[in-house]
Amino acid sequence: MKPKLSTLFAFLVLMSCSLNPFEKQEKQDPTYVLGGIGAFSEMVHVGVKKLALSAALPPEEMDQIMEEAQRVAERNQVQIYRESDLLVTDLFPSSETQGKDVLLIYTGTTKDEYLMLKQEVKKLQEMGQYTGQVRENLSRRFGRMLSYPTHRVNELLSQNTPFRVMKDFDVRATNLFLYYEDLNKAADFYSKTLGLEQVADYSMARIFRVTSDSYLILVDAAKGMHTADEPKTVALALITDQLEDWYAHLKTVGVKVKYDLNLKPNRPHDGFVIEDTEGYLLEFERFNDHVENDNFVPGLNTQPTVPCGPSVPKGLGFKATVTWLYYKDMVNMEKFYQEKLGLQPVADQGWAKIYRASKSGYMGLVDERRGMHSFTEKKAVTVSFLVDDLDGWFNYVKTNKLFDLRENEVSTGPEKRYRAFVGYDPEGYYLEFDTFYDHPDNVRLMAVLQEK
Repeated sequence: MKPKLSTLFAFLVLMSCSLNPFEKQEKQDPTYVLGGIGAFSEMVHVGVKKLALSAALPPEEMDQIMEEAQRVAERNQVQIYRESDLLVTDLFPSSETQGKDVLLIYTGTTKDEYLMLKQEVKKLQEMGQYTGQVRENLSRRFGRMLSYPTHRVNELLSQNTPFRVMKDFDVRATNLFLYYEDLNKAADFYSKTLGLEQVADYSMARIFRVTSDSYLILVDAAKGMHTADEPKTVALALITDQLEDWYAHLKTVGVKVKYDLNLKPNRPHDGFVIEDTEGYLLEFERFNDHVENDNFVPGLNTQPTVPCGPSVPKGLGFKATVTWLYYKDMVNMEKFYQEKLGLQPVADQGWAKIYRASKSGYMGLVDERRGMHSFTEKKAVTVSFLVDDLDGWFNYVKTNKLFDLRENEVSTGPEKRYRAFVGYDPEGYYLEFDTFYDHPDNVRLMAVLQEK
């Protein structure tokens, strides 16, 4: 009986991105195997996948299905190549294909590309250089050939090697440090004009809760890592479904509006921009149902709006934040945030990319030629992630040299309120990783951090 591709297709789409396409079955039923080949062939034909792999079978079992497999491939206008020595990378354990045959399903010159990659690996093996970062890079190339998204490649690498990303060390929240000459004035603006809840006061720094797991720290620039006169090369997007209400409120209290609200139909997002007391840009933004946001809006919709305090109209609040950072080399920065930190992309605006870092905290990478800021060497901002296993993440970063570190050890803050370490991303933004402890100054902070 011929496999029913229409019933298998949706299932095999998921299977094609599974963590191990060679997962052992109790019995490799020929109909099941051919159904998989048919579904993968259809996906390759329509461009969902560049290259697909069949189940790995002993040669005698592959002999039995080759004739029908060829007919399936011809019906789907793809080609198959019988491989008895599959390229060895860190995506799959080599033991699962050893002594077995695999069919490569492809169109055009993909087989040639695969064989060239295989030859490159062979030469490196002969020279004893198929190790470390070189091996990871070539594994990623094979993953891209198989049309696996980066986060799936990361998961495969973590299964088969010591490779890890930040989320493996338990990211609890995101945070943003901004630096002020007049800290008290800035704190009044965020607490009274915007109604954010202050959850900790360290005298030289104030911590505010913005959303369920996104925070803002205002720092006295005289005592922080940055000065007040450094370029403020950052913008904080405050995501809300109450855009018009926020605009009306802020206009009535005399906030300086840099870019007015200008609603137009069928746009992926709407918003307006204000300046805080010392010129940091705050973008009030709503992401709309739009093809550009297909992978973004569903996640936003799961997040509650965290209401602000009584100084603003009742019910106003925010559900997520996006920290916009401005870069010269977008390709390199995308690679860093996806492959080194392990953040997953949720929206692509062409010249700006959005990545999810926590449930309601997002990172936005912006091409400096198009954004509200241009690239600057110095920037009065520190991007922060709250990590439960801080020492584990620090040791992994240091051992694997993921990025440059500001200090060679994790430091403990005054009165043991927190521990942290700081590094730099490839274009100079400070990255701080923190964990907070029970302390009289942290009572409210610890309570909200532990909320589900």
